[in-house]
Amino acid sequence: MTKQLNLPTLENFQNSNGNNSYFTDPAFANNKSLPIHRWVPWIAGFSSNFVRGALQKYTDGQATILDPFAGVGTTLVEAILLGHKAYGFEINPYAALACHVKVNSYQINVEILSQYIQQFKHFYNENVTINYKPSVQPPKEFKTRTAFYSPKVLQKILIMQDFINSITDEDIKELFNLAFSSTMVSYSNYSYEPSLGRRVSAGKDEILDYPVGETILAKLSQIREDIRWFQKYTSTKEVEARIIRDSFFEYKRYLAADSVDLIITSPPYLNNYHYNRNTRPHLYWLGYAQQLGSLKVLEELNFGKYWQTVREQDQIELEACLTNTDLAQKLETLRKQKPEKGIYGGHGWANYAASYFNDCYRFAMGINYVLKQGGVALVVIGNSILQGIFIPTDQYLGQIAEAVGLELVRIDIPRATRVGNSIIQSKVRAVQARKSHQLYEAIVELRKP
Repeated sequence: MTKQLNLPTLENFQNSNGNNSYFTDPAFANNKSLPIHRWVPWIAGFSSNFVRGALQKYTDGQATILDPFAGVGTTLVEAILLGHKAYGFEINPYAALACHVKVNSYQINVEILSQYIQQFKHFYNENVTINYKPSVQPPKEFKTRTAFYSPKVLQKILIMQDFINSITDEDIKELFNLAFSSTMVSYSNYSYEPSLGRRVSAGKDEILDYPVGETILAKLSQIREDIRWFQKYTSTKEVEARIIRDSFFEYKRYLAADSVDLIITSPPYLNNYHYNRNTRPHLYWLGYAQQLGSLKVLEELNFGKYWQTVREQDQIELEACLTNTDLAQKLETLRKQKPEKGIYGGHGWANYAASYFNDCYRFAMGINYVLKQGGVALVVIGNSILQGIFIPTDQYLGQIAEAVGLELVRIDIPRATRVGNSIIQSKVRAVQARKSHQLYEAIVELRKP
Protein backbone atom coordinates (compact mmCIF):
# COMPACT_ATOMS: atom_id res chain seq x y z
CA MET A 1 0.00 0.00 0.00
CA THR A 2 1.46 3.36 -1.00
CA LYS A 3 1.95 6.26 1.35
CA GLN A 4 -0.50 9.10 0.77
CA LEU A 5 1.19 12.35 -0.20
CA ASN A 6 0.51 15.37 1.97
CA LEU A 7 0.50 17.90 -0.85
CA PRO A 8 0.84 21.62 -0.13
CA THR A 9 -2.36 23.58 -0.70
CA LEU A 10 -2.65 27.23 -1.67
CA GLU A 11 -3.37 28.00 2.00
CA ASN A 12 -0.21 26.14 3.01
CA PHE A 13 1.75 28.20 0.52
CA GLN A 14 0.67 31.39 2.20
CA ASN A 15 1.58 30.04 5.64
CA SER A 16 4.97 28.79 4.44
CA ASN A 17 6.08 32.06 2.91
CA GLY A 18 7.91 35.01 4.46
CA ASN A 19 8.76 35.05 8.16
CA ASN A 20 6.91 31.81 8.86
CA SER A 21 9.39 29.82 6.78
CA TYR A 22 12.16 27.93 8.57
CA PHE A 23 14.63 29.12 5.92
CA THR A 24 15.54 32.33 4.11
CA ASP A 25 14.22 32.67 0.55
CA PRO A 26 16.82 30.88 -1.65
CA ALA A 27 16.11 32.97 -4.79
CA PHE A 28 19.30 34.16 -6.54
CA ALA A 29 18.11 37.76 -7.07
CA ASN A 30 19.72 39.06 -3.87
CA ASN A 31 23.16 37.96 -5.10
CA LYS A 32 23.18 40.50 -7.93
CA SER A 33 24.45 43.28 -5.67
CA LEU A 34 26.75 41.34 -3.34
CA PRO A 35 30.56 41.14 -3.59
CA ILE A 36 31.91 38.09 -5.46
CA HIS A 37 28.40 36.68 -6.00
CA ARG A 38 27.53 39.50 -8.42
CA TRP A 39 30.24 38.56 -10.90
CA VAL A 40 28.14 36.05 -12.82
CA PRO A 41 24.35 36.07 -13.40
CA TRP A 42 23.10 32.51 -13.06
CA ILE A 43 19.50 31.47 -13.53
CA ALA A 44 20.00 28.29 -11.51
CA GLY A 45 21.67 29.96 -8.53
CA PHE A 46 20.39 30.47 -5.02
CA SER A 47 20.94 33.27 -2.54
CA SER A 48 24.02 33.76 -0.41
CA ASN A 49 21.72 34.83 2.47
CA PHE A 50 20.10 31.40 2.44
CA VAL A 51 23.47 29.65 2.37
CA ARG A 52 24.95 31.82 5.12
CA GLY A 53 21.92 31.30 7.32
CA ALA A 54 22.10 27.54 6.81
CA LEU A 55 25.82 27.45 7.59
CA GLN A 56 25.28 29.37 10.80
CA LYS A 57 22.34 27.21 11.81
CA TYR A 58 23.83 23.79 11.07
CA THR A 59 27.55 24.13 11.90
CA ASP A 60 29.49 24.67 15.09
CA GLY A 61 33.15 25.38 14.42
CA GLN A 62 34.96 24.50 11.21
CA ALA A 63 33.03 22.00 9.06
CA THR A 64 33.36 20.28 5.70
CA ILE A 65 30.76 21.69 3.30
CA LEU A 66 29.79 20.11 -0.02
CA ASP A 67 27.76 21.33 -2.97
CA PRO A 68 27.21 18.45 -5.45
CA PHE A 69 25.86 20.93 -8.05
CA ALA A 70 28.14 23.87 -7.38
CA GLY A 71 27.00 26.12 -10.24
CA VAL A 72 28.88 29.42 -9.97
CA GLY A 73 29.95 28.81 -6.39
CA THR A 74 27.54 30.49 -3.97
CA THR A 75 27.79 27.72 -1.38
CA LEU A 76 31.56 27.51 -1.64
CA VAL A 77 32.17 31.25 -1.36
CA GLU A 78 29.98 31.56 1.74
CA ALA A 79 31.62 28.48 3.30
CA ILE A 80 35.07 30.00 2.78
CA LEU A 81 34.00 33.35 4.26
CA LEU A 82 32.86 31.55 7.41
CA GLY A 83 36.08 29.53 7.67
CA HIS A 84 34.86 26.13 6.48
CA LYS A 85 36.37 23.61 4.11
CA ALA A 86 34.49 23.78 0.81
CA TYR A 87 34.08 21.21 -1.96
CA GLY A 88 31.94 21.34 -5.08
CA PHE A 89 31.17 19.22 -8.13
CA GLU A 90 30.34 20.95 -11.41
CA ILE A 91 30.19 19.47 -14.94
CA ASN A 92 29.58 22.69 -16.87
CA PRO A 93 33.04 24.11 -17.74
CA TYR A 94 31.83 27.72 -17.77
CA ALA A 95 30.21 27.43 -14.35
CA ALA A 96 33.26 25.55 -13.06
CA LEU A 97 35.49 28.39 -14.31
CA ALA A 98 33.37 30.92 -12.42
CA CYS A 99 33.50 28.73 -9.33
CA HIS A 100 37.26 28.32 -9.55
CA VAL A 101 37.97 32.01 -10.15
CA LYS A 102 35.78 33.07 -7.24
CA VAL A 103 37.11 30.69 -4.59
CA ASN A 104 40.73 31.27 -5.60
CA SER A 105 40.53 35.05 -5.93
CA TYR A 106 41.89 35.48 -2.40
CA GLN A 107 45.29 34.61 -3.91
CA ILE A 108 45.21 37.22 -6.71
CA ASN A 109 47.84 39.97 -6.61
CA VAL A 110 45.64 43.05 -6.93
CA GLU A 111 48.51 45.28 -8.02
CA ILE A 112 49.33 42.97 -10.93
CA LEU A 113 45.64 42.83 -11.83
CA SER A 114 45.53 46.64 -11.84
CA GLN A 115 48.50 46.76 -14.18
CA TYR A 116 46.80 44.39 -16.62
CA ILE A 117 43.58 46.41 -16.47
CA GLN A 118 45.50 49.55 -17.42
CA GLN A 119 47.31 47.70 -20.22
CA PHE A 120 44.00 46.45 -21.56
CA LYS A 121 42.49 49.93 -21.47
CA HIS A 122 45.42 51.33 -23.44
CA PHE A 123 45.47 48.43 -25.95
CA TYR A 124 41.72 48.56 -26.54
CA ASN A 125 41.47 52.35 -26.91
CA GLU A 126 44.46 52.41 -29.23
CA ASN A 127 43.10 49.78 -31.60
CA VAL A 128 39.32 50.26 -31.53
CA THR A 129 39.49 53.46 -33.60
CA ILE A 130 41.79 52.15 -36.34
CA ASN A 131 41.52 49.46 -38.97
CA TYR A 132 42.93 46.84 -36.60
CA LYS A 133 43.17 43.28 -37.89
CA PRO A 134 42.67 40.84 -35.01
CA SER A 135 44.75 37.68 -34.83
CA VAL A 136 42.01 35.69 -33.14
CA GLN A 137 38.91 34.53 -35.02
CA PRO A 138 35.40 33.67 -33.81
CA PRO A 139 34.87 29.99 -32.97
CA LYS A 140 34.26 28.32 -36.35
CA GLU A 141 31.70 25.76 -35.25
CA PHE A 142 29.59 28.14 -33.18
CA LYS A 143 26.46 28.41 -35.32
CA THR A 144 23.39 30.51 -34.58
CA ARG A 145 20.22 31.33 -36.56
CA THR A 146 21.25 34.98 -36.79
CA ALA A 147 24.65 36.56 -36.23
CA PHE A 148 25.41 36.30 -32.55
CA TYR A 149 27.32 39.58 -32.69
CA SER A 150 26.84 42.45 -35.09
CA PRO A 151 30.02 43.36 -37.08
CA LYS A 152 30.97 46.42 -35.00
CA VAL A 153 30.50 44.52 -31.75
CA LEU A 154 32.41 41.52 -33.05
CA GLN A 155 35.41 43.66 -34.00
CA LYS A 156 35.61 45.03 -30.47
CA ILE A 157 35.36 41.55 -28.98
CA LEU A 158 38.18 40.25 -31.17
CA ILE A 159 40.40 43.13 -30.10
CA MET A 160 39.69 42.21 -26.49
CA GLN A 161 40.36 38.53 -27.22
CA ASP A 162 43.76 39.40 -28.69
CA PHE A 163 44.69 41.13 -25.47
CA ILE A 164 43.44 38.25 -23.30
CA ASN A 165 45.52 35.80 -25.32
CA SER A 166 48.62 37.88 -24.60
CA ILE A 167 48.22 37.61 -20.80
CA THR A 168 50.93 35.33 -19.35
CA ASP A 169 49.56 35.12 -15.80
CA GLU A 170 47.00 32.29 -15.96
CA ASP A 171 45.04 33.45 -12.92
CA ILE A 172 44.69 36.95 -14.38
CA LYS A 173 43.75 35.49 -17.76
CA GLU A 174 40.94 33.52 -16.12
CA LEU A 175 39.66 36.71 -14.48
CA PHE A 176 39.59 38.50 -17.84
CA ASN A 177 37.84 35.53 -19.46
CA LEU A 178 35.23 35.59 -16.72
CA ALA A 179 34.71 39.34 -17.12
CA PHE A 180 34.06 38.76 -20.82
CA SER A 181 31.93 35.62 -20.54
CA SER A 182 29.74 36.99 -17.74
CA THR A 183 28.79 39.98 -19.92
CA MET A 184 28.95 38.49 -23.42
CA VAL A 185 25.24 37.88 -23.91
CA SER A 186 24.34 41.47 -22.90
CA TYR A 187 25.87 42.89 -26.10
CA SER A 188 24.85 40.02 -28.37
CA ASN A 189 21.77 39.66 -30.57
CA TYR A 190 20.44 37.06 -28.13
CA SER A 191 18.90 37.26 -24.67
CA TYR A 192 17.55 35.02 -21.93
CA GLU A 193 13.74 34.79 -21.87
CA PRO A 194 14.59 32.66 -19.74
CA SER A 195 16.06 30.28 -22.33
CA LEU A 196 18.59 31.74 -24.74
CA GLY A 197 16.90 33.02 -27.90
CA ARG A 198 17.06 35.78 -30.48
CA ARG A 199 16.34 39.28 -29.25
CA VAL A 200 14.03 39.91 -32.19
CA SER A 201 11.92 36.92 -31.18
CA ALA A 202 11.36 38.63 -27.84
CA GLY A 203 10.43 41.92 -29.50
CA LYS A 204 13.82 43.55 -28.90
CA ASP A 205 16.06 45.29 -31.41
CA GLU A 206 19.35 43.75 -32.45
CA ILE A 207 22.43 45.41 -30.97
CA LEU A 208 24.31 47.04 -33.82
CA ASP A 209 27.01 48.64 -31.66
CA TYR A 210 27.93 48.59 -27.99
CA PRO A 211 30.63 49.95 -25.62
CA VAL A 212 32.22 46.52 -25.19
CA GLY A 213 35.54 47.76 -23.81
CA GLU A 214 33.88 50.04 -21.30
CA THR A 215 31.64 47.18 -20.15
CA ILE A 216 34.59 44.84 -19.62
CA LEU A 217 36.56 47.53 -17.79
CA ALA A 218 33.60 48.18 -15.49
CA LYS A 219 33.31 44.47 -14.74
CA LEU A 220 37.06 44.19 -14.10
CA SER A 221 36.91 47.17 -11.73
CA GLN A 222 34.06 45.51 -9.88
CA ILE A 223 36.02 42.25 -9.68
CA ARG A 224 39.12 44.06 -8.36
CA GLU A 225 37.04 45.84 -5.70
CA ASP A 226 35.46 42.56 -4.62
CA ILE A 227 38.79 40.75 -4.49
CA ARG A 228 40.09 43.34 -2.03
CA TRP A 229 36.95 42.78 0.07
CA PHE A 230 37.32 38.98 -0.16
CA GLN A 231 40.99 39.08 0.82
CA LYS A 232 40.16 41.20 3.85
CA TYR A 233 37.69 38.58 5.10
CA THR A 234 39.89 35.57 4.34
CA SER A 235 43.23 37.00 5.53
CA THR A 236 42.93 35.32 8.94
CA LYS A 237 41.56 32.03 7.59
CA GLU A 238 43.25 28.98 6.14
CA VAL A 239 41.28 28.50 2.94
CA GLU A 240 40.66 24.98 1.74
CA ALA A 241 38.45 24.70 -1.33
CA ARG A 242 38.26 22.34 -4.28
CA ILE A 243 36.26 22.42 -7.50
CA ILE A 244 35.76 18.92 -8.90
CA ARG A 245 34.98 19.13 -12.61
CA ASP A 246 33.04 15.90 -12.74
CA SER A 247 29.61 14.49 -12.00
CA PHE A 248 28.67 14.04 -8.35
CA PHE A 249 27.78 10.48 -9.25
CA GLU A 250 31.54 9.85 -9.26
CA TYR A 251 31.66 10.77 -5.56
CA LYS A 252 33.53 7.61 -4.51
CA ARG A 253 36.49 8.66 -6.67
CA TYR A 254 36.89 11.98 -4.87
CA LEU A 255 35.38 11.79 -1.40
CA ALA A 256 35.77 9.41 1.50
CA ALA A 257 32.71 7.88 3.13
CA ASP A 258 31.37 9.76 6.15
CA SER A 259 33.50 12.83 5.40
CA VAL A 260 31.00 15.69 4.94
CA ASP A 261 29.23 17.63 7.68
CA LEU A 262 26.75 19.63 5.62
CA ILE A 263 25.48 19.57 2.03
CA ILE A 264 23.83 22.69 0.61
CA THR A 265 22.80 22.31 -3.01
CA SER A 266 20.20 22.68 -5.71
CA PRO A 267 20.09 20.02 -8.44
CA PRO A 268 18.49 20.79 -11.82
CA TYR A 269 14.71 20.97 -11.55
CA LEU A 270 12.25 18.78 -13.41
CA ASN A 271 11.62 21.59 -15.90
CA ASN A 272 13.70 20.58 -18.95
CA TYR A 273 15.63 23.82 -18.71
CA HIS A 274 18.74 23.11 -20.79
CA TYR A 275 21.49 24.49 -18.57
CA ASN A 276 24.28 23.43 -20.91
CA ARG A 277 22.74 24.63 -24.16
CA ASN A 278 21.98 27.96 -22.57
CA THR A 279 25.71 28.42 -21.91
CA ARG A 280 26.65 27.31 -25.42
CA PRO A 281 28.06 30.76 -26.39
CA HIS A 282 30.26 30.78 -23.31
CA LEU A 283 31.50 27.25 -23.91
CA TYR A 284 32.45 27.96 -27.54
CA TRP A 285 33.97 31.39 -27.00
CA LEU A 286 36.01 30.16 -24.03
CA GLY A 287 37.27 27.19 -26.05
CA TYR A 288 35.57 24.45 -24.02
CA ALA A 289 33.49 23.41 -27.04
CA GLN A 290 35.14 23.29 -30.44
CA GLN A 291 33.04 21.02 -32.65
CA LEU A 292 29.40 20.39 -33.42
CA GLY A 293 28.17 17.88 -30.89
CA SER A 294 30.68 19.01 -28.25
CA LEU A 295 27.85 19.38 -25.75
CA LYS A 296 26.81 15.75 -26.13
CA VAL A 297 29.07 14.64 -23.28
CA LEU A 298 27.58 17.26 -20.97
CA GLU A 299 24.07 16.21 -21.91
CA GLU A 300 24.86 12.60 -21.00
CA LEU A 301 26.30 13.70 -17.65
CA ASN A 302 23.40 16.01 -16.84
CA PHE A 303 21.24 15.21 -13.83
CA GLY A 304 17.96 13.79 -15.11
CA LYS A 305 18.84 13.91 -18.82
CA TYR A 306 16.58 15.99 -21.08
CA TRP A 307 13.17 15.29 -22.58
CA GLN A 308 14.64 15.51 -26.10
CA THR A 309 17.11 12.70 -25.36
CA VAL A 310 14.67 10.16 -23.89
CA ARG A 311 11.28 10.90 -25.50
CA GLU A 312 11.61 8.26 -28.22
CA GLN A 313 13.08 5.50 -26.07
CA ASP A 314 11.22 2.44 -24.88
CA GLN A 315 9.56 2.76 -21.51
CA ILE A 316 12.09 3.80 -18.85
CA GLU A 317 11.36 2.16 -15.52
CA LEU A 318 12.17 3.35 -12.03
CA GLU A 319 15.39 1.75 -10.84
CA ALA A 320 14.57 1.76 -7.14
CA CYS A 321 11.90 -0.31 -5.43
CA LEU A 322 9.94 2.42 -3.71
CA THR A 323 7.19 1.04 -1.48
CA ASN A 324 6.48 4.27 0.37
CA THR A 325 5.42 6.40 -2.60
CA ASP A 326 2.88 6.57 -5.40
CA LEU A 327 5.54 7.77 -7.84
CA ALA A 328 5.17 4.73 -10.12
CA GLN A 329 1.41 5.30 -10.38
CA LYS A 330 1.94 8.99 -11.06
CA LEU A 331 4.32 8.18 -13.93
CA GLU A 332 1.87 5.67 -15.35
CA THR A 333 -0.87 8.31 -15.32
CA LEU A 334 1.47 10.72 -17.05
CA ARG A 335 2.43 8.11 -19.66
CA LYS A 336 -1.19 7.70 -20.73
CA GLN A 337 -1.69 11.38 -21.50
CA LYS A 338 -2.32 12.37 -25.14
CA PRO A 339 -0.98 9.26 -26.91
CA GLU A 340 -2.14 10.73 -30.24
CA LYS A 341 0.55 13.42 -29.86
CA GLY A 342 3.33 10.88 -30.38
CA ILE A 343 6.65 12.04 -28.91
CA TYR A 344 4.90 15.17 -27.66
CA GLY A 345 2.48 13.11 -25.62
CA GLY A 346 2.75 11.58 -22.17
CA HIS A 347 5.12 8.70 -22.98
CA GLY A 348 8.12 10.95 -23.62
CA TRP A 349 7.44 13.06 -20.57
CA ALA A 350 7.05 9.96 -18.39
CA ASN A 351 10.44 8.76 -19.65
CA TYR A 352 11.90 12.14 -18.80
CA ALA A 353 10.42 12.09 -15.29
CA ALA A 354 11.52 8.49 -14.70
CA SER A 355 15.09 9.38 -15.71
CA TYR A 356 14.98 12.33 -13.35
CA PHE A 357 13.81 10.33 -10.35
CA ASN A 358 16.30 7.57 -11.10
CA ASP A 359 18.98 10.22 -10.74
CA CYS A 360 17.30 11.42 -7.54
CA TYR A 361 17.79 7.88 -6.24
CA ARG A 362 21.49 7.91 -7.19
CA PHE A 363 21.80 11.36 -5.66
CA ALA A 364 20.28 10.16 -2.37
CA MET A 365 22.68 7.21 -2.34
CA GLY A 366 25.57 9.65 -2.74
CA ILE A 367 24.30 11.84 0.08
CA ASN A 368 24.06 8.81 2.34
CA TYR A 369 27.62 7.80 1.43
CA VAL A 370 29.43 11.12 1.96
CA LEU A 371 27.58 12.49 5.01
CA LYS A 372 28.89 11.89 8.50
CA GLN A 373 26.50 10.40 11.02
CA GLY A 374 24.22 13.24 12.06
CA GLY A 375 25.19 15.23 8.97
CA VAL A 376 22.54 17.22 7.13
CA ALA A 377 21.71 17.84 3.46
CA LEU A 378 19.63 20.84 2.42
CA VAL A 379 18.31 20.39 -1.11
CA VAL A 380 16.61 23.33 -2.84
CA ILE A 381 14.24 21.96 -5.46
CA GLY A 382 11.13 23.04 -7.36
CA ASN A 383 8.00 21.08 -8.11
CA SER A 384 6.80 20.61 -11.67
CA ILE A 385 3.74 20.27 -13.88
CA LEU A 386 4.01 17.92 -16.86
CA GLN A 387 1.15 17.45 -19.30
CA GLY A 388 -1.06 19.22 -16.77
CA ILE A 389 -0.15 16.72 -14.04
CA PHE A 390 1.16 18.08 -10.75
CA ILE A 391 4.52 16.51 -9.81
CA PRO A 392 5.55 17.22 -6.19
CA THR A 393 9.25 16.68 -6.79
CA ASP A 394 10.16 17.69 -3.26
CA GLN A 395 7.84 15.08 -1.76
CA TYR A 396 9.17 12.34 -4.00
CA LEU A 397 12.80 13.25 -3.32
CA GLY A 398 12.11 13.03 0.41
CA GLN A 399 10.52 9.61 0.04
CA ILE A 400 13.35 8.36 -2.16
CA ALA A 401 15.83 9.57 0.47
CA GLU A 402 13.95 7.67 3.16
CA ALA A 403 14.16 4.53 1.03
CA VAL A 404 17.99 4.65 1.08
CA GLY A 405 18.19 5.15 4.83
CA LEU A 406 18.17 8.93 5.26
CA GLU A 407 15.80 10.72 7.60
CA LEU A 408 13.42 13.25 6.08
CA VAL A 409 13.46 16.02 8.69
CA ARG A 410 11.22 18.55 6.96
CA ILE A 411 10.10 20.02 3.67
CA ASP A 412 9.89 23.79 3.89
CA ILE A 413 8.46 26.13 1.25
CA PRO A 414 10.08 29.57 1.59
CA ARG A 415 9.00 30.66 -1.89
CA ALA A 416 5.41 29.83 -2.73
CA THR A 417 5.52 31.05 -6.32
CA ARG A 418 8.15 31.01 -9.00
CA VAL A 419 8.19 31.92 -12.68
CA GLY A 420 7.28 28.90 -14.75
CA ASN A 421 5.12 29.58 -17.80
CA SER A 422 7.56 27.51 -19.85
CA ILE A 423 6.61 24.56 -17.68
CA ILE A 424 2.88 25.14 -17.36
CA GLN A 425 1.85 26.52 -20.73
CA SER A 426 4.42 25.35 -23.27
CA LYS A 427 2.81 23.81 -26.35
CA VAL A 428 4.91 20.65 -26.08
CA ARG A 429 3.28 19.89 -22.76
CA ALA A 430 -0.04 19.73 -24.61
CA VAL A 431 -2.24 20.54 -21.60
CA GLN A 432 -2.40 23.85 -19.77
CA ALA A 433 -2.17 23.28 -16.04
CA ARG A 434 -5.21 23.84 -13.89
CA LYS A 435 -5.28 27.20 -12.14
CA SER A 436 -5.11 25.46 -8.76
CA HIS A 437 -1.68 24.12 -9.64
CA GLN A 438 1.13 26.34 -8.51
CA LEU A 439 4.87 26.22 -8.99
CA TYR A 440 6.80 26.65 -5.78
CA GLU A 441 10.34 26.17 -4.46
CA ALA A 442 11.01 23.88 -1.54
CA ILE A 443 13.92 23.01 0.72
CA VAL A 444 14.16 19.33 1.57
CA GLU A 445 16.09 18.74 4.77
CA LEU A 446 17.65 15.30 5.06
CA ARG A 447 19.69 13.85 7.91
CA LYS A 448 21.92 10.78 8.12
CA PRO A 449 20.90 8.88 11.29
